[in-house]
Amino acid sequence: MTRIALFGTSADPPTAGHQSIIQWLSNHFDYVGIWAADNPYKDHQTSLDHRLAMLKLLIDNIDSRRDNIYLSKSLSNRRSLISVSKAKEIWGEDAEYFLVIGSDLVKQIRQWYRIDELLREVSLLIVPRPGYAINESDLKALEDIGGKYKIAELNAPAVSSTAYRQHGNENVLIQSVQDYIHQEKLYA
Repeated sequence: MTRIALFGTSADPPTAGHQSIIQWLSNHFDYVGIWAADNPYKDHQTSLDHRLAMLKLLIDNIDSRRDNIYLSKSLSNRRSLISVSKAKEIWGEDAEYFLVIGSDLVKQIRQWYRIDELLREVSLLIVPRPGYAINESDLKALEDIGGKYKIAELNAPAVSSTAYRQHGNENVLIQSVQDYIHQEKLYA
């Protein structure tokens, strides 16, 4: 069965951490659907179009032997359930879908839009994030509402978009994204 990872991210801006996650997904799944999204739980400092452009630069910089990474604005929606539905229009109903979330979202996801329907459509792939422990009680609560999950065996770098936005730490960004930010005068 075809296995598809779906990775929607705020990408405000996309970091080397996002890049390592996408690289790992490309190596472990048949297809990887990626989009920049307006997260209803966050305020974004940059437009969706700029975040998509930076994600493209990030993906273009991935050394992958596989041509299985699909970046598309058409997948973008504030609601993951809608993004999953759009993905199924692309890859069909017969694939196995995994919605990729960071360990920081395990507790929050139970409050997402129509979560019961979302969990019937996908399994979750939880990516450990430094500083965000995966608690057994949160996993149990997820199972109690019908959630199926796997935990990615991935050690993503301890970097975040927030570190860049709040402190201007360019070390979390790849060079082409840094150049784009300077060229477009973003995050001033």
